[in-house]
Amino acid sequence: MRGPGAQGLLSKLTPAGLAAIATHGSTLSCFLHPSTGGIVDDTIITRLGPETFYIVTNAGCRDKDIAYLTENIEEWRQSGGEKVEWEVLEDQGLIALQGPLSAPVLEPLLSRKRGYKLEQLFFGQSIYLNLYLPNGAMTSPLLISRGGYTGEDGFEISTPREETVPVVEALLHGGGRDTVRLAGLGARDSLRLEAGMCLYGHDLDDTTTPVEAGLSWIIGKERRTEGGFNGAEAILPQLTLKKDGGTGVERRRVGLTVQGAPAREGAEIVDAEGRSIGKITSGCPSPTLRKNIAMGYIKTGHHKAGTEVQVVVRGKPRKAVVTKMPFVPSKYWKGGMSPG
Repeated sequence: MRGPGAQGLLSKLTPAGLAAIATHGSTLSCFLHPSTGGIVDDTIITRLGPETFYIVTNAGCRDKDIAYLTENIEEWRQSGGEKVEWEVLEDQGLIALQGPLSAPVLEPLLSRKRGYKLEQLFFGQSIYLNLYLPNGAMTSPLLISRGGYTGEDGFEISTPREETVPVVEALLHGGGRDTVRLAGLGARDSLRLEAGMCLYGHDLDDTTTPVEAGLSWIIGKERRTEGGFNGAEAILPQLTLKKDGGTGVERRRVGLTVQGAPAREGAEIVDAEGRSIGKITSGCPSPTLRKNIAMGYIKTGHHKAGTEVQVVVRGKPRKAVVTKMPFVPSKYWKGGMSPG
């Protein structure tokens, strides 16, 4: 998205404090519905220049997001907003290289001419770099972002269609197949759940606000006083408890550790008397912890860590404990010890 109106439009559609984001910095945010503040989709927004933003949304929400942006851009133009241009990157690849050895695997492929070291690139930052391929060819400048949806150190590499497979093959070749392996969404799902990260369509949806989802931190500091974003009238009062003059929220997203069989999406959460107090939205056995973990929404008052509840799995109540997230500490590269 480009143009003098790009930041203004994105500030209307999301609660992000975009003014504070430096060039090649990024933030997690959400597109919001105007009246309810419900989440249309979660997104990563990266500033590539004073008036240029690179936006990554969920592929599963592609049609929905394009319709949402088309409608809102047209409304922006009709209302006299400053000029905005946007481009959908058709046939663009996005490679997620994740894990503690991701930097040592990627660094040997960097262009030697620049002498760039990945230790200079911190979590949430990005840079354009050329990569050398095993056949001696060099790629076009690729946007490389340090981050990913696993809780691990890693990189997301945006590639033109014709360079996607060669770059994947170069990563597999350079790291060796015992070090770098192709992974499916099942692996990503267990990692993001261990990291306490939401999955759209499960833990987030059109009926859920950022405050209910435990994502209040994505609301920029100045946005909390200025508002001006979609759904602000519904969302901002939720930040304050009823006793302090706000509305608060009736339910909250929490983590759970479940005994016995793993709890899956849709399982009911009940209190000691068997009364329904919530639902599971994601759940699986944790490969790292060797425990069954889950995420869900629970009635306010039962959301504090250490609260004992029950989850109904296959018709039987299983003991569960509200647990702080992330379940497994995140390992993002923010400086200090050498990555990897």
